[in-house]
Amino acid sequence: MNHLSLIIKREYLTKVKNKSFLIMTILSPIIMIVLIAVVAYLSQLNNNTERTISILDESGIIESSFTDTETTKYNILKNVSLAEAKKQAEEKDHYGLLYIENYSDVNTLSKHIKFYSEEAPSLTLMSDLESKLEKQLTDLKLADEGVDIEMIKSSKVRVDIAQESFVGEKTSKIDSVVKLAFGCAAGYLLFMFIIIYGNMIMRSVIEEKTSRIIEVIISSVKPIQLMLGKIIGTSLAGITQFVIWLILGSFLMVIVSAIFGIDFAQSHSAQQELVNQAVNNSDSTAMVQNIMNAFYNLPITNLIFAFVLFFIAGYLLYSSLYAAIGAAVDNETDTQQFLFPILMPLILAVYIGIFTVIEDPHGTVSTVFSFIPFTSPVVMLMRIPFGVPVWQQLVSLVLLVGTFMFTVWFAAKIYRVGILMYGKKPSYKELIKWIKY
Repeated sequence: MNHLSLIIKREYLTKVKNKSFLIMTILSPIIMIVLIAVVAYLSQLNNNTERTISILDESGIIESSFTDTETTKYNILKNVSLAEAKKQAEEKDHYGLLYIENYSDVNTLSKHIKFYSEEAPSLTLMSDLESKLEKQLTDLKLADEGVDIEMIKSSKVRVDIAQESFVGEKTSKIDSVVKLAFGCAAGYLLFMFIIIYGNMIMRSVIEEKTSRIIEVIISSVKPIQLMLGKIIGTSLAGITQFVIWLILGSFLMVIVSAIFGIDFAQSHSAQQELVNQAVNNSDSTAMVQNIMNAFYNLPITNLIFAFVLFFIAGYLLYSSLYAAIGAAVDNETDTQQFLFPILMPLILAVYIGIFTVIEDPHGTVSTVFSFIPFTSPVVMLMRIPFGVPVWQQLVSLVLLVGTFMFTVWFAAKIYRVGILMYGKKPSYKELIKWIKY
């Protein structure tokens, strides 16, 4: 393997000096920040738009439940007909008209409420109006039944079940959310890294094969050395590009936020109201404390080591298959029949991680797929935040590394023959013959 370092260096420098690589390394974070800035600006602009809603309450028992907010103003109409109310709302360019017919019975009244507008109203706005109306009508019905509403409110009991392991470690529902977020982020990052840079390795092999440069290179080095050099060199180039994206993206986000005054954390008005309610809630301090405890309870050291090891082993496993595919075909069009079987385990791993780990991280399905090498890099990374025994992690890692070594041998067999084959689209049957050579 004395030529391996030279191949890695050549592959790395070839990638980072490529014009398209340099352009995309610079342009990608710029384009991404511009898109995020546009979305944030439009969202902020939409949330700051003031809407006026006219209300014609012929019953006279609901209008008091509507109070103005920063973005929604209510114009109470009195002593006018429905036709006149519609005309006034249109002339004053109000967002819409809420019409409540004159019924004394609450059940009947609830079925005779209409909203008139020029265009289809916002779903968030309609949900907010319905919530206000339901609350007011419910209170009115309870009052008609002779029920003391204040007594009902004061008699409500909130239950917050404390969670604690048998060894005395305290947890909460927030812990599961934080752990799931960490696991999903790690699994999704690996998934995207494999797809992006695995394809880069495959294209690199195809380009050198079609340009016949590979014939000169293969005369001096072994195919397995060339394949490993391409995988490692391209991986290092990908890591370099990823680090530049993070640094440049963070820098640009700060600049754009400072110059244009765009709040990237700006959300929809309904979500913002929920946040404000949480801040004003007396229990908000306890919630913040639970979130902090959830972060402290994460096995940070275990996560870091496991992420690095599973990330590298999983990426190398799939990269060797991408390199073998690149050697077997002459153009990217022919790769589709071979890419699907490779992508299926990755997609399956993501779905299993999301839909089973969140429900039962230590269940049979989650555990089994965290040991299968083609799904373990994603599933195990999602399970580890929930506390996986070290022996299970080691067994999964040993199986993954062992499968990678077998895959390298398997891919090198295809690579050795396919790298010099031209003009013929290979089949699975021919690939099996190449392995036997």
